[in-house]
Amino acid sequence: MRVSVVDAGSNTVRLVIADVEGGVPLPVHTVKWKLRLSEHLGPDGTIADEAVRRLVEAVGAASATARSWQAAGPLAFATTVVRAAPNRHEVLHRVASGTGVRMCTLPGETEAELTFLAARRWLGWKAGPLALLDIGGGSLEVAFGRGRMPGFVASLPLGAGRLTREYLAAQDPPGPKELKELRRRVRHELRDVAARIRWERPRTAAVTSRTFQQLARLCGAPPGRYGPFVERELAGGDLREAVRALAALPAAERARLPGISAPRAAQSLAGAVVGHTALKLMGLSRAVVCPWAIREGVLLRCAEDGADWWTDVTAGTVTTTAGTVTTTAGTVTSAAGAPPAAAVLHVAGPSA
Repeated sequence: MRVSVVDAGSNTVRLVIADVEGGVPLPVHTVKWKLRLSEHLGPDGTIADEAVRRLVEAVGAASATARSWQAAGPLAFATTVVRAAPNRHEVLHRVASGTGVRMCTLPGETEAELTFLAARRWLGWKAGPLALLDIGGGSLEVAFGRGRMPGFVASLPLGAGRLTREYLAAQDPPGPKELKELRRRVRHELRDVAARIRWERPRTAAVTSRTFQQLARLCGAPPGRYGPFVERELAGGDLREAVRALAALPAAERARLPGISAPRAAQSLAGAVVGHTALKLMGLSRAVVCPWAIREGVLLRCAEDGADWWTDVTAGTVTTTAGTVTTTAGTVTSAAGAPPAAAVLHVAGPSA
């Protein structure tokens, strides 16, 4: 079975076409369109008309490419930049009417579940109790679980692009005051979730996303040309040094560092602060860099659970085993019977 997935994120629209045989997605073709939607937002987060037009064009091109490769789909979704936009319904309507593709916005908790599944399948059961961190342009997804799917997930407003706009845009490079305020915000948002991860004591921590991959390269991990099967790790101590190095340079000069691309140079510092703070607060000394993420998670769920699962997603009726609670740090979803993050110290047993 050949399936295609379209992912509209803060910086790019990506198409992945894969053959799904035996429950394993094997990519046969990938394309990306650099739209940088996060740079075309109004003060309230509204996506500008020209940016929406370019999004429609990219999704249309992705759909045509998928058809030319005889792929079903595409299964199309948008992440935080569209999900949080006040005009998101208009955006999705224009995509559907202009391309015939029914794009949806996934809740941050669903993103975390899908990314966790991808990491679990990539790392295997030997990873044991697994913690997952995925930083995007608008949000940070965190998940923990002992099985195929996580028992605890959280989506926090700690995306690298978002924090760069809110804290680091006024001065380049930022001053000590801006960095201090950024660290305070990150610690506050992570407090309850980090306490939960510490309590769970994961055997393995994994990180995904282009931001983490580039930071790992900056910290000495092998380059991407060595292929996805080369082991890559990201240590908390190395991230601390990366924060210092990135903070000392303006964005244009960061792009000269190993692994840091020009489009992501500005937000690399915020990403490093979030990554370092998260690992430190969660009591994790290092993390494995996982090449699979949300797109592979979508492919895996469709392969393992059937096409009806995606039908439920696009209808906004995804059913999970989790319940939802709201904390000051964001929306946190945990398995039935598991406590909210703020109450982890009162738990007597492990999560589901």
